[in-house]
Amino acid sequence: MRHWAQTSPFIVPETPSPVRVHVLLFDAGSDQEGIHSIELGGRTVVLLFQDSDDAERYAGLLEAQDFPVPTVELLDRGEIEIFCNEAGYEARFVPAGFLPRSDEDRLLIAPPERNMDVSQWKQEADAAAAAAEEGETSTAIQDPELEAFRRRLEGLL
Repeated sequence: MRHWAQTSPFIVPETPSPVRVHVLLFDAGSDQEGIHSIELGGRTVVLLFQDSDDAERYAGLLEAQDFPVPTVELLDRGEIEIFCNEAGYEARFVPAGFLPRSDEDRLLIAPPERNMDVSQWKQEADAAAAAAEEGETSTAIQDPELEAFRRRLEGLL
């Protein structure tokens, strides 16, 4: 059933929200699978592209910046929005033909000039998984002051 809205003397069909969107995934289908996100004003934002060409172009721009090359995957929009909500991320829909109106909007069609260093993300994920299997916590994420105190205590033994 089509929905129609009257905004002027012309009748214009409403644009339905797409059920499936294109997202950028790293190592899709593996245990190390990750989703591309950007930081906007202290928020972690996952981009949901309506048009596959826009998603492919964004992935190409990341590659041009020596960023790991993501794959473009077509996924259910509702599932991605639930994932983002549960992870504390914001899902931001990028419609086909999107034209930016602000500097923040420009980041929805082109990645920032500076990217976070992700060269060690696979090794860090492997180390975290190994530590979790052994029931240990990584000292890299502990407070340095606490770590120094732990070393002093160990020195007493």
